Amino acid sequence: MNLEKVIFGFFVLLAATLNFGFFVGPINDPTAHNIYELFAAVVINIIATVLKLGDRTQIGAVHLATSLVASLQLIAAAILWTYATQVSTAGLTPEATASVVSMSAGALFANIVSVVLLVIETVSFQRR
Repeated sequence: MNLEKVIFGFFVLLAATLNFGFFVGPINDPTAHNIYELFAAVVINIIATVLKLGDRTQIGAVHLATSLVASLQLIAAAILWTYATQVSTAGLTPEATASVVSMSAGALFANIVSVVLLVIETVSFQRR
C-alpha cells in the first residue's frame, strides 16, 4: 500500500465531503450553513491543492486544476461571508447566503470532478 496515495485520496475525499456538508440545505437560509464547515472546507481544499503540486502527469495536472478551482471558489465564498457579516450593514441576508452557497456549489462540482479522476486513476492503475 502506498501511504502517499492514501493521504492524497483521504484529502481529496475529505475536501469533497466537507464542501458537500456546507452546501446541503436551503440555498438562502443562513442557519443551514455553518461557517466553521466552510472554513474547514477551505483549509482542506488548500491542503489537497498542495498535495497535488509536483505530480507531472497529465491527470495530475487536471487534478491540480480542479483543486485550484475549488480552492479559489471556496476562498471567494469565505470572503463573501466575511464581507456580509463584518462589513455590510445588512448582515448575512438570504441573498448574501445564496451567493456564498452558489460559490460553494461551483467548488463542489470541481471536487466531484477531482473524485471522479481519482477513481478513474485508481481503476486504471496496473501493478508492475
